[in-house]
Amino acid sequence: MDGLNVSIAFFFLVAGVCQVLRWLSRRLLSPGAHGCLARELAGSFQLCSSCLELRMLMEIGPWGGGFGLDVVLTLLFLLSAVHGASSDGASANPAVSLQEFLLLEAGLAATVAKLLAQGAGAGTGWAVTRLYWSWELTQLHFIQNLIAPECSSSIRTSLPHAAFVEGSCSFLFHLVLLKVRQSHPLCRVPALAATVTFLTYTAGPFTGAFFNPALATATTFHCSGNSFWDYIQVYWLGPLAGMLAALLLFQGNIPRLFQKNLLYSQKSKYKVPKAKVAAQVEGDKPQLKRKGGKSNSEPRA
Repeated sequence: MDGLNVSIAFFFLVAGVCQVLRWLSRRLLSPGAHGCLARELAGSFQLCSSCLELRMLMEIGPWGGGFGLDVVLTLLFLLSAVHGASSDGASANPAVSLQEFLLLEAGLAATVAKLLAQGAGAGTGWAVTRLYWSWELTQLHFIQNLIAPECSSSIRTSLPHAAFVEGSCSFLFHLVLLKVRQSHPLCRVPALAATVTFLTYTAGPFTGAFFNPALATATTFHCSGNSFWDYIQVYWLGPLAGMLAALLLFQGNIPRLFQKNLLYSQKSKYKVPKAKVAAQVEGDKPQLKRKGGKSNSEPRA
């Protein structure tokens, strides 16, 4: 269990460093630079570093550390909750940033800046975590260093099935996100953390259940077993297609592309009371009778 304690200390250290970076950037940078660059970079760094260490525990822990999947899933839920509570509004996910762009909540320049910051943060997280593993503080890290150069692909099923799995995970995640994103953090953070934990448990054996293109790029694109285009199809096109499907189902349209609602009819916001309508109908009847009576009173030839 010493290896698990070192990993937990690493999680706390990464979260603390990222929180300090957010505090400094909020003080030193303009609101635009903080929102588009600093907090996305810090959030991606925190997410990628934590995910890499957690994946190491998931792969080596059962036979090298003496703890099971239940411990890893509990840590995943807690880490997801900590990330959601401390992210300061950062998504650390290119699919979420593109969703905000399609919802007209962010401009093109801000979205591009977020994507670049997410890529830089994920790459920095990968480099720092590899350096941390090289210190071999525990036996788990020693084993990880031995197998890291020969890592294999996280795709353990056929390519179409893998793309469908990642797309389905992204679809469900974004549906939950769209539903709870305006909710109070006490409801939103546990709901998203539970969703991530459930999807990782069910889809992890097939693709690793990333449904985050930046995280997947830093974690598994360098591993052998599949081509670069295979990874693009599964970990980029799959999640983006799932995000678009969730947005279309939830909104009925994609505001950035078209305003017409394709799935749901638009009901009028102003309703006329039924009693008023009935009174208007009854008020029209005497007028019809008077008109009819006037025409009958005319002399006939």
